[in-house]
Amino acid sequence: MAYDFLYDIQDHIATITLNRPDKLNAITLEIYAQLRDLFEELRYDDNVRVVLVTGNGRAFCAGGDVHKIIGVTLDRDMREHLEFCRMTGHLVRNMRLLPKPIIAAVNGMAAGAGAVVALACDLRVVADNAKFAFLFTRVGLTGADMGAGFLLPRVIGQGRAMELLMLGDDIDAATAEKFGLANRVVPHDQVMPTARELATRLAQGPTYSLGMTKLMVNNEWTMDINTALEAEAQAQALMMMGQDHRAFFEAFVAKEKPTFTGR
Repeated sequence: MAYDFLYDIQDHIATITLNRPDKLNAITLEIYAQLRDLFEELRYDDNVRVVLVTGNGRAFCAGGDVHKIIGVTLDRDMREHLEFCRMTGHLVRNMRLLPKPIIAAVNGMAAGAGAVVALACDLRVVADNAKFAFLFTRVGLTGADMGAGFLLPRVIGQGRAMELLMLGDDIDAATAEKFGLANRVVPHDQVMPTARELATRLAQGPTYSLGMTKLMVNNEWTMDINTALEAEAQAQALMMMGQDHRAFFEAFVAKEKPTFTGR
């Protein structure tokens, strides 16, 4: 399929590169739909074990394209606006439900929808000159958009999330790291190498175990302690019967490095 962004698979790592550098990689209606569908399809692509998302040029993603989204949708009716907002939310849903690690290589500004796309990833490698801005209130919209009101408090805490979502201020990479939004802050030219190194490590790991970890962390957000402990017991019992767990034991006995197959 032809995409309005770059898409490449190497060594079981799928790399999505937003590719409108002259527009700071702003997202169009078509790109939203393509990303939504791609993240659903990736559930069933066994050749892909890790997904890496980045931007071409000096920005990660400046959010939704003002002219191609606001200019097009402003005069639509309530039902059409709801359809659009649901579509953007379904992109985030598909990212969170994907049983594979997603890494954001934040090479520059991540604003609006771009900030939420980075937030929806599991890990964020951030350039030291990058910035985040959950700027929805600055354009007269609710800061709770595309799941930001759900995800951000869980990543950085309620107080910090309220600050970023209400004020819509830019924060630099150092602040993002202090808040817990950035997992790594590195020089700009090391963003992709660092993200790729993490992706390679994960791709060589026990894929099914990683997917189960992501599933359990997501699910346990809404559980009480007893439900969570029982869910973890059942999940771990299942994983103990997997081939990757056996591969670890056999490699340990043989004093070798295990080779995981994701089963």
